Amino acid sequence: MKTKLYLLGMLCISSLAFTQSGNVGINTETPSATLDINGNLKVRTTPTSGTLTNYTVLGINNTTKEVTNLDNTLFASASTTTNGTVTKVSATGIGSVLGLTLTNGFQKINFPAAVIGGTANFNAATDVYTVPSDGIYSVKFSFRYGNGVQLRLLSLTGGDPRIAIFNGTTLVDESIFSGANVNLLGVLGVLSLIVSETDIDSVYRFNAGDQITFQSNQSGINLDLLSENIRASAVIYKISN
Repeated sequence: MKTKLYLLGMLCISSLAFTQSGNVGINTETPSATLDINGNLKVRTTPTSGTLTNYTVLGINNTTKEVTNLDNTLFASASTTTNGTVTKVSATGIGSVLGLTLTNGFQKINFPAAVIGGTANFNAATDVYTVPSDGIYSVKFSFRYGNGVQLRLLSLTGGDPRIAIFNGTTLVDESIFSGANVNLLGVLGVLSLIVSETDIDSVYRFNAGDQITFQSNQSGINLDLLSENIRASAVIYKISN
């Protein structure tokens, strides 16, 4: 009798195993794949491999939630893609060539065509870098007079000479030329010895379409001093979303 019961049980199990077809669902009555799990999947133990040989990468389609095999060349091409936000500009010349005049306000540096980045983001005609997408950008802007240290006449109303980064008309950041002032001219002005190089090097959050310019405020510097070569350069690129 027991033998008959065992045989009947085995026949039932075999029948289920061979006759079942279609999809199997866990927590779903309408599975849409061979195995459709409506819930989290945990794997308690996974081996570690020190090589990619004979291995592949699985990804989940965010729309269908289906697990698929990803082509390894997708990762190879992504790693070698050039950062299209990178732009480098530089200019050397006298003050007038760089667009600088004797004023007490900020003036855009007149850069030629971008050394790196072309015209995709930087317009040499307007000296404007247009931010291509929202994110955090690294920006470095440096400015140097032709001589290491110079003597200048500082206007009483001009303040200290400085460079700055602007987003449209909004001041983003600035850096002042440092120096030791020696009052030799009384009420007429101050004769000052200044260190003639400064830079801005930081990160900023910009939005797509922002208009970034690199500017300098000469603050009453004697135009004769601008006859020496001036070097200005700027580098900007996106580093994160």
